[in-house]
Amino acid sequence: MSEGYKELKKKLLTAKKNGYDRISDADRAAMEDYCAGYIDFLNRCKTERLCAAEAVRMAEEHGYRPYVSGKHGNPGDKFYVCNRGKAVMLVHVGKRPLSDGIQLAAAHIDSPRLDLKPTPLYEESELAFFKTHYYGGIRKYQWVTIPLELRGVVALKDGTVLQVNIGAEPGDPKLVITDLLPHLGQEQGKKPLSTAIPAETLNLLVGSRPIGDEDDSGRVKLAVMQLLNEKYGITEDDFNSAELEAVPASPACEIGLDRSMIGSYGHDDRVCAYAVLKALLDLSETPEKTAVCMLADKEEIGSEGVTGMRSAAFDTLMEDLCATQHIAVRAWREKSFCLSADVTAAFDPDYSDVYDKRNAAYLNYGIGLCKYTGARGKSGASDADAETVAFMRRVFDEAGVVWQIAELGKVDAGGGGTVAAYMAQRNITTLDAGVPVLSMHAPFETVAKLDCYQMYKGALALYRAVFQ
Repeated sequence: MSEGYKELKKKLLTAKKNGYDRISDADRAAMEDYCAGYIDFLNRCKTERLCAAEAVRMAEEHGYRPYVSGKHGNPGDKFYVCNRGKAVMLVHVGKRPLSDGIQLAAAHIDSPRLDLKPTPLYEESELAFFKTHYYGGIRKYQWVTIPLELRGVVALKDGTVLQVNIGAEPGDPKLVITDLLPHLGQEQGKKPLSTAIPAETLNLLVGSRPIGDEDDSGRVKLAVMQLLNEKYGITEDDFNSAELEAVPASPACEIGLDRSMIGSYGHDDRVCAYAVLKALLDLSETPEKTAVCMLADKEEIGSEGVTGMRSAAFDTLMEDLCATQHIAVRAWREKSFCLSADVTAAFDPDYSDVYDKRNAAYLNYGIGLCKYTGARGKSGASDADAETVAFMRRVFDEAGVVWQIAELGKVDAGGGGTVAAYMAQRNITTLDAGVPVLSMHAPFETVAKLDCYQMYKGALALYRAVFQ
């Protein structure tokens, strides 16, 4: 092979490299330190409420204060808004006026789970159960026979809000959903995965010990309710105004003999949420353009509701900030940039038939830049333009961020969406980018440490960049 051919090939063709062949020893050390913090965050934050509370705690440690309308808006100001305890917006005001736009990173902190129904507790054959309604896109068969914990709140009529935690503390009991034994599962085994476990059988086993006399009815249910009343002071009626979520009880941990990966519930999308949050908190200097971190709720069910990305909460905050600088409400949008920080599918060689290998994201190859998401003919995607992708390439390359181009899978294999479409609808230039995940939406997902750290570096570079 001639030297001229080699040089031409190097100049004109893309040579993909594993991230470990590109990062320094210093980066490796920083990566391990960052990922230790991320694992701790995962173990603290198994629901969107817990994520929001932890984000506020971390923000206040870094000098952020609750937003006061009309008071904040000067360069260097750092503040946050916690929307109903389930979504958080953080702002570091930049040197330039808002009419020059903002640098925004938006992620979501909700994850697929099992919510308790409003009337959940029942007894059948002297066993007590909680009925559930699954939230987000789950594969139901993955949620049976694994240890689960119950987290959330019960709101009483007098305004008291009780925090519920069953299964997370050392020594706590766990909950479980039972499954059919293989000896009797012949007919079940003939069904497709999507129907083998009906949604109405995703019921949490919560008790079997009766109280009262043997002739009494509902003895196990009453015993469970007595325990809940003793611990939390609630009655069965109080379930009507409760938000209780069954989530996997397994802690986050290192995966692989080389400890190069992290396994946990909730990587989607807390792996990106933690990265964009931590990056903003670590932004020690006053940025050129105002840097904003949006941690939204409800993405897994379409970004609906008052705490989702379609809510007016974000727009209201920006309107207030514009008023402090005497800027027209719409003026900041078209010169702003949003990194829609959400996970993408990592190539899995065991299921290679649903991936386009030339356009798939791979573990240890860095952030996956996704020009579009959506399904089939890009339905539901914002589909960023070429100039937007070029801007992000330049920002990442100049900051030494390892990244790759990515699609979710083969065109007709399925699809998915992010908050990108809702930011783009606001006339904000938007691009999807995120960490590749194996077993996405499963109760236990896997990511690579290298990709986690590169997501953090990429978010930090974004906050320091200037779009337009």
